[in-house]
Amino acid sequence: MKLDQIDRKILRHLQENARITNADLAEKVGLSPTPCLRRLRRLEADGVIKGYRTEINKEAIGISVTVLLYVKLEKEDDTSLRAFEQKMKEEPAVMQCVLVTGKFDYFLCVVVPTLTSYESFLSETLLKVANVATVESSFILREVSNKKVLPMT
Repeated sequence: MKLDQIDRKILRHLQENARITNADLAEKVGLSPTPCLRRLRRLEADGVIKGYRTEINKEAIGISVTVLLYVKLEKEDDTSLRAFEQKMKEEPAVMQCVLVTGKFDYFLCVVVPTLTSYESFLSETLLKVANVATVESSFILREVSNKKVLPMT
């Protein structure tokens, strides 16, 4: 799907405030409300807009530990990769799991309330997954930047 400048403006404003009213969005992008809503529905139907979410302060709900993990599997065949991916999709603490190139096979971002809960996740969950060869962990000390808005040209 080809996006024009108005589509890009709609996306930019929605990334900044997904709760914006259609009337306010229409005004910001220079359309009347009806055509703006049609464009918005088209962007949703075409899968450009995947959903709407609320960003929650992790610390406010007791999640204070974020861990970045690099995982190497013993075997890298399609069946092994799919099995690992399915297990990670099922784990609530795994916020992101991506297949990567290089020395490791996967990068994970895990959030947990405490170091003890991370130890439990590591020993009782991750290291018990079949085919996991090695895991390297790094703890986030301070979040310097975590952009939520994609750059729109």
